[in-house]
Amino acid sequence: VFLGGSDTVELPIKFTPQYAGSYHCQIRLKSPCDVRLYEIECVVNAEQADAQLEFVTPAYQTVTQEIPISNMSRQDWRFEADLEGQCFYGPPVINVPVGGTAQYPLTFKPVAEC
Repeated sequence: VFLGGSDTVELPIKFTPQYAGSYHCQIRLKSPCDVRLYEIECVVNAEQADAQLEFVTPAYQTVTQEIPISNMSRQDWRFEADLEGQCFYGPPVINVPVGGTAQYPLTFKPVAEC
């Protein structure tokens, strides 16, 4: 604990999670005159992976790609999709249960040759 010239105190915490997910903990600080309880939630995201999809289809024909989303965390996931770009469609929300894999159906419906 570091006491500086102000009213702040640094409390370094080392956290080494094994999986992505949400981790909760409590920190209790005691002194002869005071007791304080802090609740902390740490959210760990999996490493970002770059991905690229290439859709090839005859003009004006629809193609759908199933994108697998695996949940290895300890809680259910609820994703909201925000698609950008013309002619792409998919469900606005997808749920992935703990330990499961859900398929996100990304659909490309071209309205012109491109």
